[in-house]
Amino acid sequence: MKILDLFAGVGGMSLGFEMAGFETLRAIDIWADAINTLNHNQKKKRPGIVSDIETFNKNDLKDLVKTNDIAGVIGGPPCQGFSTARLSDNGVDINLINRARNSLYLDFYNTVKIVKPAFFVIENVRGMVSMNKGAFVKDILERFGKLGFEINYEIVNAANYGVPQNRHRVIFVGIRKELFLFPPMSIQQISTSDALSDLPLPLDERYQSYKMLPLNLFQKKIRKGSSYIFNHEPTNHSQQTIEVISKIPDGGSIKSLPKEYWEIRKFNKAFQRMNSTMPSLTIDTGHRNYFHYSDNRIPTVREAARLQSFPDKFEFLGSRTSQYKQVGNAVPPQLAHEIAQQIKKQITLKDSV
Repeated sequence: MKILDLFAGVGGMSLGFEMAGFETLRAIDIWADAINTLNHNQKKKRPGIVSDIETFNKNDLKDLVKTNDIAGVIGGPPCQGFSTARLSDNGVDINLINRARNSLYLDFYNTVKIVKPAFFVIENVRGMVSMNKGAFVKDILERFGKLGFEINYEIVNAANYGVPQNRHRVIFVGIRKELFLFPPMSIQQISTSDALSDLPLPLDERYQSYKMLPLNLFQKKIRKGSSYIFNHEPTNHSQQTIEVISKIPDGGSIKSLPKEYWEIRKFNKAFQRMNSTMPSLTIDTGHRNYFHYSDNRIPTVREAARLQSFPDKFEFLGSRTSQYKQVGNAVPPQLAHEIAQQIKKQITLKDSV
């Protein structure tokens, strides 16, 4: 079953769907670094193209629809326009959806409208559920509902689906004439030490060897097909930073230290150390504010990728800054895999009836 991945980034969501047996026909993003990484890891197919969605819809999509049976459209369209509008000076309520700011979301909708797939998936930050008193949710249900989809949505924590990271996102799934049932949550969560404890100390080398056998099932799975470790170079910290990090206990933050340290960073989340016995903090695009559970440094790109559930054989290209951004913006493949398996089960059962 073929899918389109819009706003794909490095293809974390489509990778999860491929793990469930789907085929990525096209993956679209305007960021060349992300598409280069996506195609580098696909090698033979190279489905990624650098394009905006509106141009793709106008120039390429109709021909793809003519020659392919596309089962699903997936992605995470930005929805900045669904913000709370202020009153104008004369007191007139201008609480309206700004079409221009929501053009990317509407382009996603137009793709679905043209393709007429069996399902679609939208992933976004959980704040979209409450934004502008639920305008985003209401529009999804009405707009896509008119296309014949039954739509269900949940705010999910990736840590409940085999990802060693507390990452809360809203997932919308639409299936034609059938309500999507979210998969059951995992019984046991994976901690940061479960995810990272077999990795060697980072070195300034592109390829590094494993120093030990996998210590648990997660590590065995994440290492499958990989002979070397990529993207595991260290970051240089000042001696002052290293000294401050060294004083923060496992799972603690700068607030665990005396007040004279608090002014080093101006916001509460700064200088947090991962808890070795729990899933990690949410992986972001900067990685300058939280630290390895035992080493006095930020996580490497590879460690961040593991906490996002990317397999070790997946190599990130570009500058170090770009690599961190690619990892932080991605949908965890393992979360996408769980969603994809459930979708496949439901649409297969539906077709067999």
